[in-house]
Parts: sequence; structure tokens; C-alpha cells
Amino acid sequence: MQLHIFPNIDQLSVSVADWMVDLINATLQKQDRFTLVLSGGSTPKKLNALLASDNYKNKIDWSKVHIFFGDERFVPLNDERSNAKLAFDTLLNYVPVVRENIHIMQTENITPEESAKAYEEILKKYFPEAISYQLQAASHKLETIDWKPETRKNKLQTFDLVILGMGDDGHTLSLFPGKTEVIHETEKLCTSLWLESQDMYRVTLTHPIVNNAANVAFLATGSGKAKALHQVLKGTFNPDVYPSQIIKPVHGELHWFVDEAAAADL
Repeated sequence: MQLHIFPNIDQLSVSVADWMVDLINATLQKQDRFTLVLSGGSTPKKLNALLASDNYKNKIDWSKVHIFFGDERFVPLNDERSNAKLAFDTLLNYVPVVRENIHIMQTENITPEESAKAYEEILKKYFPEAISYQLQAASHKLETIDWKPETRKNKLQTFDLVILGMGDDGHTLSLFPGKTEVIHETEKLCTSLWLESQDMYRVTLTHPIVNNAANVAFLATGSGKAKALHQVLKGTFNPDVYPSQIIKPVHGELHWFVDEAAAADL
């Protein structure tokens, strides 16, 4: 795990944008696509706007970037609470990404369970070998199958980069404290849940597919995150209370990009 601390959200966003440009370009020198998972929230919103700006949008070959989402509120696409709407409004409408390469979680004319299954089918087509191994691991009640070095390169990883946020309560994706069946789900790639506190359904990736990514980057800013960040990074492992702890890439890199306010208790 690599921890990066910045004075404020502006400097954090610039550093993450620069890091992403370098990572995407380096990866595209070795393969013909880059799979990117976007996150909702206020911190990614500023990052998205930066990537869409004139200073950055031409530094990435967006025609080779394939967009996914970590989770979604089960609301219409035009609802202000939609993560997909946020991504379109702040990034995807302003960069030349191929529309067929944008994979949103469907939330209209479909049930939450059907939405999760449909997204799972998309993931199986993108990462057939990695997901076959993941499901094999689940059938053997293992967290993951240890990859042999000669076979794991590119074949058994999932996304190239997953961007995540963390809530004040330590949740990430739609893995919320106390939602143990969702936090510890291993047999599904994507699942749905009812969140009482928000009076809505949500759809989310599960932790194994994220943990098989090549890179995972958490973005956390503000003093409201300080307590949870301390527990996630330095506390006893208890993902039922602090679900962000369950995100631990198996063979990929884990980065935490935080500001000084969020890091105050570290």
C-alpha cells in the first residue's frame, strides 16, 4: 500500500490526474485497451473536471479507454444522485471516449437483481480468464486462487484501474457497515442491495473483482474522513465495521490519495 498525502483537494486532484495520465499511457504501450472504473462523490467530481479540461483531455487516448462503474444508486440516469450522470456531466461528455465503451449499470426498466446480473455478463465478456479463476476460487471457498507468475500477467487481472471513494463511515462501493452479506460476497461479481438509511436499492461490484485489478486508488478528503481513515489503515481488521478494509489487491497496487485533513489522525 502506498499513501500519498497532499495539503488540499486541489493539489491531490492534480497529482492523481498526472498519475493517471502516466499509468494509462504506459499501459497502452503494452496492450490495446485500458479499463477504468469510475467512482461517484465530491472528490472524484473535481478529478473528472480536471481530466476533461484542455490541459489534460488530449494527454489520453480516450478511444482506447473502456469505462465501468463501481456502484450505482438505483435511480434514473437523469437523477442528480446517479453516479453515471455525474460522470457524464463532469467527464464523459467532454472527452472523445467511444460510447460503446461506456458501461453504466442499468437502473431503468429493470429490477436491481436483473441489473446486477446484466453487469456481471458484461464483466465476464471483458475478463473471461480472470473471472473463471475467481469463480473457481469461490467454489473452493477461497478468497482467491494464487496466480502462477507465468500465467497471471494480463490474463488474470481484471480492471487496469479502479478509482474508489470512502465514506465518513468507512464504506466504499456499496459495501456499507453491517451489510455483511454484501461485504463478504464472493460468488457474484456484481450484486444488489436495499439500503435502509437511504431508502433505495443500490448495485455494486463485489470485492473480489476489485481485488484482482492491476491498480486500485482510493481518494479521501476532508476532516470527516479522519476517524474512518485511521481505523481502515491502522485499526484492527474488521471490514464488517469498516468495509474499505476488505479492498486489498491480490497482485495489484493499492494507492491512497488523501489530503491533510483526512490524514489528521494518522
